[in-house]
Amino acid sequence: MNTDSSGDDTTIVEADATELSSRINDTPPERVRDLGDLVRIIGTLIAGILVVLIAVYLRGVTQGIESDVHTASQALDWLYDLPTSLLQQFTTIVVVLMVLFHLLFTREYLQSITSSIALFCGYGAIWAISTFIVHSGNETIINALSPSVMISGAALLPDIYAGIGAFLSAAGPRRLRGSVKWGWNLLYATAVVVVALSANALSGVLLSFCIGRIVGLGIRFLAGTQNKGAWGSAIVQSLKSIGITVNALRAVEIPASPNHFGTEPSLHDDLVEGSRIYEVEDTKGKTYTVSVLDAQKYTAGYLMQLWQWLKFSGISMRRDRSVKDTTQHHFAMLLGLRNLGLTTVKPYGVAESGESSILVLESDAALSSTDLSTLSDSSVKELLHFVDTALEHGYTNRSITPESIAHDATGKFCIAGWQNGDFASSSANESIDRIQLLTLLACTIGHDRAVDIAKQVWGDDMLIGLIPFLQKVAVPAATKALPGWDKHLLAELRNDIRALTSEEVSEAIEPVTLTRFNLRSFMALVLLVIAVAVVLTQLNLQQVIYAISHAEPWMAVLCFVFGIFAWIGSGISLGAFMDADRRNYLGIFMAQVAASFTAVSMPSGVGPAFVNLQFLRKSGYRNTIATAIMSAVIAVQFLTTFLLLILIGVFTGRNSFSSMIPTNTLVIVLGVIAIVASLSMAITPIRKLLIDKLLPIITGYARQLLDVLTQPKQLIMSALGALLQSLAFGLSFWAALKAFGYPTNIFETTFIFMLANTLGSAVPTPGGLGAVEAALTFGFSGLGVPTAVALSATLLFRVATYWLRIPLGALAMKWLNAHNLV
Repeated sequence: MNTDSSGDDTTIVEADATELSSRINDTPPERVRDLGDLVRIIGTLIAGILVVLIAVYLRGVTQGIESDVHTASQALDWLYDLPTSLLQQFTTIVVVLMVLFHLLFTREYLQSITSSIALFCGYGAIWAISTFIVHSGNETIINALSPSVMISGAALLPDIYAGIGAFLSAAGPRRLRGSVKWGWNLLYATAVVVVALSANALSGVLLSFCIGRIVGLGIRFLAGTQNKGAWGSAIVQSLKSIGITVNALRAVEIPASPNHFGTEPSLHDDLVEGSRIYEVEDTKGKTYTVSVLDAQKYTAGYLMQLWQWLKFSGISMRRDRSVKDTTQHHFAMLLGLRNLGLTTVKPYGVAESGESSILVLESDAALSSTDLSTLSDSSVKELLHFVDTALEHGYTNRSITPESIAHDATGKFCIAGWQNGDFASSSANESIDRIQLLTLLACTIGHDRAVDIAKQVWGDDMLIGLIPFLQKVAVPAATKALPGWDKHLLAELRNDIRALTSEEVSEAIEPVTLTRFNLRSFMALVLLVIAVAVVLTQLNLQQVIYAISHAEPWMAVLCFVFGIFAWIGSGISLGAFMDADRRNYLGIFMAQVAASFTAVSMPSGVGPAFVNLQFLRKSGYRNTIATAIMSAVIAVQFLTTFLLLILIGVFTGRNSFSSMIPTNTLVIVLGVIAIVASLSMAITPIRKLLIDKLLPIITGYARQLLDVLTQPKQLIMSALGALLQSLAFGLSFWAALKAFGYPTNIFETTFIFMLANTLGSAVPTPGGLGAVEAALTFGFSGLGVPTAVALSATLLFRVATYWLRIPLGALAMKWLNAHNLV
């Protein structure tokens, strides 16, 4: 084999391959920083934190595992005669010499140097961390990491696992080197023996492993590892296995990517990210494009696939764990598309070599990039027809970017970049492809022109069906980087497409959920966190258990049953204003149950209004009408409660209102409201803002509200529902008092409950927590009920109508989500 140098970064190797001579022009293998090492560092760091937390807070678990290990080791009594220090020294010498000899024998000199450095850094790191923990004086952590038998003068954390672990990590990966694999096995065996002899604590050993792993992987990432992929003659041999006898092979220079690890995707190999590209000529003069994808560079692509899979909801995304999987899938995609008569690069075959997967394409079907600003109407129609044909047969690209727009030698336009695409795709994936192409065209030729041409090719119905998917998350970052992109583009596209249908139909179209990390999911998570926090911090279990245990069981059950009737009443109040064809009775009831879950994280009344408003929107009502219906329901409930208070107060002779709300307080509140309103109208800018901006909105809203309230039949039904809700809650508290052997007048109980509950709910705490309890206890104490009985009845009532409703509301919310009703 003869070697000749033709430049600083290019090595030309001429070799005899069987009967023919292959001219190989390839760059020398370069060291690679594997992004997977960073992922492993993060995973190991999390594991180390978990080890410490388990050791501190689940001490019994770690002690139990250590006890099991000690019990199992009794079958090997001879282990107790083995000096642990000698065993550790033997492991250190054998592992270090074995791995270093292997690295030097394979001429990986830099790897041997970095591994040795990692060895010292691992020992240094474990010593520093151990010293820091000891000097911190935190006895809890020290005891959790200390062995049951502490040897005098020994460090808190064993150092061998950190030192040798860092050495092996820097010398790895283990899948490429047998010596590293056996080194890890020997180190694991040593750890088991030492833990069995009680020389080291299990938690200390695991933490030492984690520290060494982090140090070793960090050094390996900084120094890089030798590329083990196919280069030069290895590529020639692989191509021969699929029928190509190479006469000449030349590496194609691809510019480095500023946004990705590796090089810019190229149309030479259909936009494969991170690949190396070669031009190959066989002995018959036929040319090929060879794309080599290395496993050590593929981690970034796999992480991107995982991120897309996590980010999108309801949209399937590929997750190819190896370069072999992704190359074979890419090859199958290209064959399928060409079988449909679509223009793509022409696949020849797939080969494997070491840590690389090789995709071979025929050069006579190469694609070229396109200046998007010069696209004609006929070119745009070609692209739209291309996507339409692919989607009709289930093929989706899933990442249509400016680089994807290409044309062949005859000038025929097509979509490139099918590596992450898929077949047998869902309708949601197909809609995303259409959105990505339509948005890309809108950025380059204008949204009016793009929609007009798309209407000619796809039709009005197809475009209208895309409205729910017109979301920013569906648009690739490369498209959003174009000069024609701005934050109003999607809204303009949406308005253009909405103009193709009636206002009623367009208003009824709701956006689909495309991403898990949206405002809705964030609010659901916030509600859950607040609910858990409220339960853990506000619920006094001892008082609740005492109250419930002393309550009469059947009356306690009746207290909960009356609360269910309150759900029915609020459902009737809402359903009365809904159209008969949109009235889903089960959905209405479940919405009232779900409102109980939001009450734990929102002020009283706000949560139910929020859930019911979302339910109305999902039932097909436009925002203005839904808001008007919800406002009418609130107005009816307020008026019903107010009139009921007056009516019961008159017939019972109760004047508790003035005693619970002092007249002076009422006058002060009304006076403050009057002053604020007067000042707002007196200041010109504020008055102008109110008249120009808010007054039209309020007027339109009031008109809708008036239309709803001027329907006698619906109004009476809603009022009856509100009456049932109020009476059900009053009867529920009456049952709570009865559960503790204190009978009261039902009407007086309902009156005092409604008044106290209304005042307590006015306090802006989640579900009126604290304020409702205080108001109810104080109100019924004033009625003559003993304070202890009033407090116990209040606790029982809140358990039945508040705390027990939280899990039921969560289940109802899940049901509504599954049926797309909130």
